[in-house]
Amino acid sequence: MTDAREGDPDTIASGRTALGIELGSTRIKACLVDADDPTVVLATGSHDWENQFVDRLWTYSLEAVWEGLRAAYAALAADVRRRHGVELTAAGAIGVSAMMHGYLPFDADGELLVPFRTWRNTNTGTAAAELTELFGVNIPLRWSIAHLHQAVLDAEPHVGRVDFVTTLAGYVHVALTGEKVLGVGDASGMVPIDTATGDWDARIVAQYDELVGRRGSTLPALTHLLPRVLPAGAPAGELTPEGAALLDPSGTLQPGIPFCPPEGDAGTGMVATDAVAPRTGNVSAGTSIFAMVVLERPLTSVHHELDLVTTPAGDLVAMVHCNNGASELAAWAGLFTRFSEASGAGTDGDAVFDVLFREALAGDADAGGLLAYNHLAGEPIAGLAEGRPLFVRSPDSVFSLANVMRAQLYGVFGTLALGMRVLADEGVGLDRMSAHGGMFRTAGVAQRFLAGALDAPVTVSATAGEGGPWGMAVLAAYLRRSDLPLAEYLHDVVFADAPSETTSPDPADVAGFARYLERYDAGLAVERAAVEALA
Repeated sequence: MTDAREGDPDTIASGRTALGIELGSTRIKACLVDADDPTVVLATGSHDWENQFVDRLWTYSLEAVWEGLRAAYAALAADVRRRHGVELTAAGAIGVSAMMHGYLPFDADGELLVPFRTWRNTNTGTAAAELTELFGVNIPLRWSIAHLHQAVLDAEPHVGRVDFVTTLAGYVHVALTGEKVLGVGDASGMVPIDTATGDWDARIVAQYDELVGRRGSTLPALTHLLPRVLPAGAPAGELTPEGAALLDPSGTLQPGIPFCPPEGDAGTGMVATDAVAPRTGNVSAGTSIFAMVVLERPLTSVHHELDLVTTPAGDLVAMVHCNNGASELAAWAGLFTRFSEASGAGTDGDAVFDVLFREALAGDADAGGLLAYNHLAGEPIAGLAEGRPLFVRSPDSVFSLANVMRAQLYGVFGTLALGMRVLADEGVGLDRMSAHGGMFRTAGVAQRFLAGALDAPVTVSATAGEGGPWGMAVLAAYLRRSDLPLAEYLHDVVFADAPSETTSPDPADVAGFARYLERYDAGLAVERAAVEALA
């Protein structure tokens, strides 16, 4: 990754750039790159935000969406002025990505009918089970079709007015371009995709229309409700004057900028780690954590632990998605940051993370018998409808700072490892696993423990800390090179000279994590009891 200060200001002034914007769970980020060489990051901007738990559902308000987008873009534009001495008036291409799944239903006038229901909600169990049985394909709780069908089952008053359903990225894209489209990777988390056609699975669409028709629902046909599906590299509209004003109220940003298809954070994670070809995979760690493995063939059975989604190019992917990632780890780091402040040391948060991560390297291979559960929200793979973060030890555990932090890091990967066991049992081949996300910025720690958890080499590239917004910027840049297959473009153009570091699993870590995971699996009974006892 080339430092932003090395970029050429003429690249910005002439519009030879690509802008990626991603709405993550805790931050909205913008990343501007050189479209000819996306490894050159010209500027960045971000805005912190948080979801709210309203009426027992996780949500973000649309006001918060636009407040955050404008703030992140303004920070990016200010970074351009500071670093390059020019105004950001245009870009060669723009792409928007966001958290996948969830439920954003609109009426015919474009009004949101109920507050955005995010991927984090687990109230769709009845709908997901019914649809999984009907389709013969696993439909996870967080998928858009599960949210829609649960609303149908619950006879929610808004259902009769639904005219359009999309994801968060799809909503922002419509507002900026007027185009009701969705990248195939993000679309595959709404309703299953037929990888042969690159479009909604016609069999499943027909089955669903018949199902709701038998129940007397007035819901329009599913093909009417859903966005049009596009692969990576396809034109997806242009920034309208109204969209430019929404993103940049100052009026500096000009309309007419081409857009690539909006994508989900899983797709941008695959792009950011060069993991879109068969037998490659990646782990993305943030508020949630998930692994994506590009398949050579369909799976032999339906598994509730695995989603079948696609790459941004439309190839089949097995996804192990865990609702809970690094948030609990960050809470513990915040505790130590506050201790540092209170003691007068005043160590900043990044330095505290670095100290704690490196301390974990001195811990016992099995974390000394300690257990950490990071379940702030429900966790379907673990069979939890709700979350209760827990830290558990027995009288003979080795209670040290090193073991506490190793247990917390292992806890981030615990539920993920349970799901990855299923892929291993399916005989899925994997040549390379990459990782990205903020927790991998401290070299040699989280990467090493993940390698031990997966018993596979893990690669972290110089782009790992940039994450999804950079991956979205690469997809925007791909509009100029879509004559190449996406996998070839990434491997031979973007990542050809990108530095990376690969860590092979340490046998002691593999054995230690296996012991930890055995206790972790057994200790889930404590988690379930906590959910029941602690309302």
